[in-house]
Amino acid sequence: MNFQNLANLTENEFVEIKTELSEHNTLGKVLTWVRSNPKDEFLPQIVEEVITQDEYTHDVIIPFRDIFLVFDTT
Repeated sequence: MNFQNLANLTENEFVEIKTELSEHNTLGKVLTWVRSNPKDEFLPQIVEEVITQDEYTHDVIIPFRDIFLVFDTT
């Protein structure tokens, strides 16, 4: 999985998120992870938006703490 720190997180913050997300290689695993975390870490709607790139690729945007996580799914 490819991670990019476009939010200018500190190295420690980035490593923490990267470590936590490293096992989530499917959208199903991501959504299960979201549901298993304290509700104050996520906005109520869980998935902010799904952007269709083409018939096979979607970007899924999930608000998390003070940032937005973007998952490129195929």
